Amino acid sequence: MNKVKVENLLINYKTLEKFKNFREYGNQELSMLEDLENNFIENNSESPFYGIYMGESLIARMSLYRIKSKYDNYFDPPQDYLALWKLEVLPDYQGQGYGKMMVDYAKSFNLPIKTSPRINSHGFWEKMGFQKAHYDLERDLGENPLIWLPEGVQEKDTHQTEESSN
Repeated sequence: MNKVKVENLLINYKTLEKFKNFREYGNQELSMLEDLENNFIENNSESPFYGIYMGESLIARMSLYRIKSKYDNYFDPPQDYLALWKLEVLPDYQGQGYGKMMVDYAKSFNLPIKTSPRINSHGFWEKMGFQKAHYDLERDLGENPLIWLPEGVQEKDTHQTEESSN
């Protein structure tokens, strides 16, 4: 696994074709095809998509979006953070450390991370050091986000904010 690395994916038709492999495994809710088509600029290297290749095959993928501090309702002090979406490893490659490699790559930016995990994936995220965010009805709108906090960052106390505004 030494030669395997996480890389920024180019936005092009070849990448689009590789994304179709993920959908074929029954993970429509994780399909990045719509995201890719909405962000399509041929060979744009500034894409939010990251992946791991094994030879010519894309075996793992995720999207990382940098959210500006003015929209931060999760962390204290308010700051830019990453929203990690649609992390998926193809079934034949699961349990081999590729998901961890993707998360470690996201952590390497040393920014707080927020994700909304799929059903039955909480154990994975807990092993990766994520914790449940304190649920805030207005902010989370039915999501149950998990967060990762780098050193020096803590979760925003939503109860204190509500009390101070009353």
